[in-house]
Amino acid sequence: MNKVFSFKVPANETPLSYAPGSPEKRELKAWLEEFKKNPIEIPLIIGGEEIKTGDTGEVRAPHDHNLFLGRYHKAGPKEVKMAIDAARAAKQSWQKMSWEKRAFIFREAAARLAGAYRQILNAATMLGQGKNAYQAEIEAACELIDMLQFNTHFMGRIYRDQPISTREHINSMEYRPLEGFVVAISPFNFTCIGANLATAPAMMGNVVLWKPASSAVYSNYYVMKLLMESGLPPGVINFLPASGADVGDLFFEKADMAAVHFTGSAATLKHIWKKVGENIEKYCSYPRIIGEAGGKGFVMVHSSADPDELVTALIRGAFEYQGQKCSAASRAYIPESLWSEMGEAFLQQVKDLKVGPVEDFRNFINPVIDRKAFDKITGYIDHAAGSDEAEIIAGGSYDDSKGFYIYPTVIKTTNPHFKTMEEEIFGPVLTVYTYPDDLYRETLELCNKTSPYALTGAIFAKEREAIILAEEILTYAAGNFYINDKPTAAVIGQQPFGGSRASGTNDKAGSILNMIRWTTPRSIKQNLNPPVDYHYPFLDEE
Repeated sequence: MNKVFSFKVPANETPLSYAPGSPEKRELKAWLEEFKKNPIEIPLIIGGEEIKTGDTGEVRAPHDHNLFLGRYHKAGPKEVKMAIDAARAAKQSWQKMSWEKRAFIFREAAARLAGAYRQILNAATMLGQGKNAYQAEIEAACELIDMLQFNTHFMGRIYRDQPISTREHINSMEYRPLEGFVVAISPFNFTCIGANLATAPAMMGNVVLWKPASSAVYSNYYVMKLLMESGLPPGVINFLPASGADVGDLFFEKADMAAVHFTGSAATLKHIWKKVGENIEKYCSYPRIIGEAGGKGFVMVHSSADPDELVTALIRGAFEYQGQKCSAASRAYIPESLWSEMGEAFLQQVKDLKVGPVEDFRNFINPVIDRKAFDKITGYIDHAAGSDEAEIIAGGSYDDSKGFYIYPTVIKTTNPHFKTMEEEIFGPVLTVYTYPDDLYRETLELCNKTSPYALTGAIFAKEREAIILAEEILTYAAGNFYINDKPTAAVIGQQPFGGSRASGTNDKAGSILNMIRWTTPRSIKQNLNPPVDYHYPFLDEE
C-alpha cells in the first residue's frame, strides 16, 4: 500500500473521579448491581469458539463468601492441545497482516474500553478481585487503555527503526514475530497485567495461549470479549482458565514454544525457568522468558524528609489495594528523630482507614483475594505478635466470617532482618525499622542487602546530597526508584515497570523495551551492483 503510517505519542488516560452524583459513579453502581444479580458461565475460548469442559470452578466475591458471580470452565490436557493447534492455524495469516492493521484492532479495543466497556471492566474487577472504585479505575480502565495505545505507538517506532543503506546496497530490518507460540501466565491482582501479557506479544504478530489466574478469570473474560468484539481474529489469543498444576508444564513440552510472558511469584518463575531448561533440547529455538516476580518495596527516609509527605506516601503505598501489589511499600527505614515527630500521626491515620465491601465507596480497605492469601498474611501477623523482636503498633486484627478482611497493620521491629522486613507478604502489612539519624549511610547499605527482591523503592529527603547518596548505594535495589513519592502506581509511558534480582527479568512492561522482545529481527541486504570478479586489489603484486 502506498503509505507510511504511524501513531503519535498518546496522552495518558485521565482517571474519572467517581465523586458523589457523578455519571460515572451511577453507571458503575448499576453494573455492580447487574453483575451481583446475574451470575455468568465463563467458557474457554479456543480458536474463537467457546468451549465448556464441564470441569468447573466457582467465582465468588472475596468481600462476601455468599456472593456467587459465576462458574468458569477449566482447561485440561485435551484443551491445551486444541489451543496449540488453533494458535498454529492462526499464525501465518496473523503475522502476514500489516502491522497497522493489527494495531487498529487494539486501538479499537482501547476506544471501546474508554467508552461502553469502562464500567463493565471496572465492576468486574471490583467484585472479582476485591478492589475499590479508584483502584479499579486506575488500572482496569486507565492503565489498560494506556497499554493498548502506547504499545501500538511503540510498534510503529520499532518497525521504523531501519539500518543505513548506501548507493551500492539497500539494507532493511524485518521484525519477525517469534517462531512458535507464546504462553501468557497472568496474576490475580491487575486486570491490565493479564490483558498486557496476552496482547503485547500478539500485537507483534505472535499467537498466544493465555492462562489467567483463577481468581481473576471473571474480569479477564470480559477483556477477552472486548478483544474479540474489537476484531481479534480467532486463534490469535486463546483463553485457557485452568489450574497451573494441571496444565502448566504441558505448555513447555512443545518444540515450537517460543516464549513465556509471566507475572507471579518468584517460586513460579523459577519453576518455569527450570522446565524450559529441562526441555531445551526439544525446542526449535531458545525460548524467551519475560517475567516479573514480586517485590519487597522499601521506603528509605532521611532526617530531612517532610513528615506529612511521608505519612501520605506510607499509607497509600502500603495499604492501597490491601498491599496486594508487587510494588507495595512493605518495609520502611525511618530515622528516630523523624519517627518521634510523625509516628503518632501516621498510626492514627492508619487506624482511621475504613474497612469494608467494595460497593461502599467510603471504604479505603477491602478484602484480600482468597483463603490462601488470608492465611499467609495472617500467619505473618501472628508471627510478629508472638515475637520479642517486634510489636504490632496498628491493626493486627482480621476477620474471615463474611469476607477475607485484614485490617491495615503496622509492625515495628528492632531487628532490621526480621522476617517481615525480608519476605514478600503481599498484604496490608508494613514493617517499620527506626535507625539512629547519624547512621544514614549504613542503613542505606542495610536496605540494599536485606531483601532478595529489587522491584520498587523510594527515598524521602529534602537534602540533595542525601538523595544522591541513596541513588548511588541503591543502584541495583529497585528497577523503579521514586524520589519523594510512594513506590507504587507506575504510569505507562512515564515510568516503565520492572525489576531484577529475584523480582524478574526487568523487561519493562509498558515500554518499547518489552515490545522488542516479541520479535526476532532479520537483517536483509540487497546488493544493487554485485561484483563479477573475485579479485581484491591487495592480491596484485607491486
